[in-house]
Amino acid sequence: MKKVFAMLLAAAMSLSLAACGGQPANNPNPPANSGGSSSSTQTPTPPPADNKPGNDKLVVGFAQIGQESGWRDAETNDIQWYASRNIDTIELHFADAQQKQENQIKAIRSFIEMGVDVIAFPPVVETGWEAVLTECQEAGIPVILVDRGIDANTDDSLYTTMIASDHVWAGEQAAIAMNDLLGGSGVVVELEGTVGASAAVQRKQGFDEYMAKNCSSIEIVASQTGDFTRAQGKEVMESFLKTYNKIDGVFCHNDDMALGAIEAIKEAGLKPGEDIKIVGVDGVKGAFEAILAGEMNCTVECTPILANQIFDTAAKLKAGESVEKWVMSADEVYTADVVAGRAY
Repeated sequence: MKKVFAMLLAAAMSLSLAACGGQPANNPNPPANSGGSSSSTQTPTPPPADNKPGNDKLVVGFAQIGQESGWRDAETNDIQWYASRNIDTIELHFADAQQKQENQIKAIRSFIEMGVDVIAFPPVVETGWEAVLTECQEAGIPVILVDRGIDANTDDSLYTTMIASDHVWAGEQAAIAMNDLLGGSGVVVELEGTVGASAAVQRKQGFDEYMAKNCSSIEIVASQTGDFTRAQGKEVMESFLKTYNKIDGVFCHNDDMALGAIEAIKEAGLKPGEDIKIVGVDGVKGAFEAILAGEMNCTVECTPILANQIFDTAAKLKAGESVEKWVMSADEVYTADVVAGRAY
């Protein structure tokens, strides 16, 4: 399980380095919508780039959303670790937007001023990017959207490419898993991701639409945002447990919220994974541990190990090569049998 090993390696690197922070199944339609010197900051304004004439390094500005989940940390660690291992060819300028769109926009404008070769970022929400992306376009700087897209009504010429999972597919796979776990009938609640984030919108779309079309005896009685965080996932699940006498399953838009839901279910005197079936998305280490412990039933992988694709694509763009509009990452579905059958 190469991806899981890579995730664990990235996590280990994050603990030891204080300075370091395929294609989805049969869905050809895109969603709507690794060293160098890694200059990492805890503010959305990165340090000046050494981008003077004669600098042959690939200079990339990356505006991260923040640290809302273990998945996001794994993505950050992978990007920074990859850049640190390719210091002769890559110069990474990193900004942490702390979950705020205005901070991401500020960082992107700083990257424009620095004259980086390529700008990459995961949009914290789908809307509100037209102005800053137009500025990137006018500056002649290619833009890579990472792991999330932007609103379908936005002119897609404003960004060059998107490297991301198929989030609608992930929602559908979660629905299939939930249907199997419940034997075709039951009461389900849904923990949504950040309001307006493309991953949340599309995972919900895939899950809800599949359920409506194929699982008439399964009722989704409540759906509320947990903002992709474990703490809010626990809080919302606690509320659901107080409101509804019977809950058979919970679909969580990411594994961190699923882990929070597990805590709430246990504190309510119930057995997660047995009394209430739990399906998440991402494939983080904690989810695999919970599955092996019998406290979680399934996770649909959305790999955070994207650095190789990001920097390879950025190098092609700097060289003037064309790339696909949507570069898909290969993801898998992990149930107890799959996880137990692999060394991890």
